[in-house]
Amino acid sequence: MRLALCATLLLASLPAPAQGGKPGLVLSERKPGGALPTDWKNLPVAEGKARTEYELVADGGTTVLRAQANGSASALMHAGDVDLARTPVVAWRWKAEAAIPGADNRDGAREDAPARLVFFFDGDTSKLSLGDRAAIQLARTVAGEELPYATLMYVWSTSAAPGTVIPNPHTGRVQMIVVSGAGDAGKWQDLRRNVARDYERVFREPPGPLKAYGIMTDTDNTHASARAWYGDIRFLPGTAAKD
Repeated sequence: MRLALCATLLLASLPAPAQGGKPGLVLSERKPGGALPTDWKNLPVAEGKARTEYELVADGGTTVLRAQANGSASALMHAGDVDLARTPVVAWRWKAEAAIPGADNRDGAREDAPARLVFFFDGDTSKLSLGDRAAIQLARTVAGEELPYATLMYVWSTSAAPGTVIPNPHTGRVQMIVVSGAGDAGKWQDLRRNVARDYERVFREPPGPLKAYGIMTDTDNTHASARAWYGDIRFLPGTAAKD
């Protein structure tokens, strides 16, 4: 239920995207130590949870976002302003300092990651199972907001190899695609994925409208510490895919 409440609370707290704003997160044009973009919000996965710290820092002559989690879990999120029919490809950079000791994305009690890129989608909930619809109703009762129809994550995994697809331990409506692993620790990676294509592959249907997207570094289950850095996030036409 953690991911369900996380998504509900995040969506309930997000401001509407600015009209005419360019989708994505351009950090390289900002100053180290400066304020985060106002339309991006650092939101905890549950009420009372400690928040991961997100800070603009200098790295290799450019500005990036440093995430520091200490037994914490919060996501830096933005309301969905991406037309995946026109720009289905997401391109981003990240670096994780190290694997999280004991973390395993296949085990709900140890489901932490030093870096994630998260997408929440809308869709026709009447097509869902009774169990999934019950979870949506519970979230509506608890938080007064609808759950996303589906959640797709790209994750840096301590225990699974890149290319692995991992259903969330609690619900099949959250799917994780591993794109980085322990062998990538300490190295910047330039990554590129076709979000629409990946969604269709793991959920077996075309994606509905994107409700929100963001990044997350979390260690609330393992109670460990983790540090990661994120570079610019951009959305590109489908011809730009490399996955």
